[in-house]
Amino acid sequence: MTVQTTHEGTPKGAWKITFLLFLFMLVNFADKIVVGLAGAPIMDELKLTPEQFGFLGSSFFFLFSISAIVVGFIVNRIDTRWVLLAMAVIWSVAQFPMVGSVSFTTLVICRVILGAGEGPAFAVAAHAIYKWFPDEKRTLPTAILSQGSAFGVILAVPALNWIIVNHSWHYAFGALGVVGLMWGVAWLVMGREGPLVQTAQAAAADTRIPYFQLLTSRTFIGCCAATFGAYWALSLGLTWFTPFIVKGLGFTQQDAGWISVLPWVFGATIVLLTGWISQVMLARGYTTRASRGVLGSVPLIVGGLVLAVLPHVHGAGLQIAFLVVGSGLCGSIYVVCPPMLGEFTPVQQRGAVIAIYGAIYTLAGIIAPSVMGAVIQNAAVPLDGYMTGFTINAVVMVASGLLGLLLLRPNTERKRLMAQAAVQPKFA
Repeated sequence: MTVQTTHEGTPKGAWKITFLLFLFMLVNFADKIVVGLAGAPIMDELKLTPEQFGFLGSSFFFLFSISAIVVGFIVNRIDTRWVLLAMAVIWSVAQFPMVGSVSFTTLVICRVILGAGEGPAFAVAAHAIYKWFPDEKRTLPTAILSQGSAFGVILAVPALNWIIVNHSWHYAFGALGVVGLMWGVAWLVMGREGPLVQTAQAAAADTRIPYFQLLTSRTFIGCCAATFGAYWALSLGLTWFTPFIVKGLGFTQQDAGWISVLPWVFGATIVLLTGWISQVMLARGYTTRASRGVLGSVPLIVGGLVLAVLPHVHGAGLQIAFLVVGSGLCGSIYVVCPPMLGEFTPVQQRGAVIAIYGAIYTLAGIIAPSVMGAVIQNAAVPLDGYMTGFTINAVVMVASGLLGLLLLRPNTERKRLMAQAAVQPKFA
């Protein structure tokens, strides 16, 4: 396919935009984590059962996938600059109702709205970054973008937990609303559209691949399957990690604040290391099957096996260590899948394909918190319920990692799809 660009190599300003979008994802995940971080006081104040709190965690994802798909098609036609700004405003506005007295219903509604606003976040941000970096240089900026999530937790959790402990969980939501508006102002001033985009003439002449073929390709299916398992672990971490520390292991809310940072610190290290190793492997001539597909899938399998051992170890410290390592290893897959999809997806279809991928794997966010809540509520003692829930998580991670290892072959996918497209009419 022919792509005309306004610059050769990496354009000037690419890393500034990467940093702004890193902050975008930082705010995004701080918004996500606050319900889990404040889980114990929320359950106590609103008198919620584990099933109700699991439902609250899942509610964030009710419109998440639908919104991701819709906005994914929108950014094929509208500049990502304006879409990102609109999303940040929605996030901020959705936080402010929680500052005052709030019912369970209101809390659920606000989380649904927030999820709709945040559903397309990573896909749109990745699409925006790929307008600043050529394909062979995308893995590291994708890793940095992904780590906005980890640093959103690492930096926000101590501050938010201090607000929760010393003031109220209500004010933690309000603080996030203010921070979201601040990012919106910064983006309005400094955000720009990347120059590595097709001209109108090139887009018209470019080969388009039917969406059915793109979405049924084995690499697309493998990316969805592998990341589904990783997101199962992530959504449990967002919703249930801190309640597990407080109500399952008996730590105080204050202690739980710094303990809740540990999985994200470890995960950030794994993800950044994956991004660096992947680019080194590509530079040394390894196929993207090895430097992206295998590199992302194997840690997911290993993490699931580590998590499977968790119920069989004794002592709170050891249990936390196994949970941190097991859930943290799965982060590698987030770094490698978007670049793999970008390898064989035409530029003008990339935003929609990455968004649909995100919409599918984040369905785990609807299922996992509710499953954990139901298991805890039906267990003889809460700790047994947590351990059963983490065992289910382990099985999902291993299965999804094996599917990724089997299906992720992006280096041969492009040739096959382009060969099929050459003998078909141009439609998608």
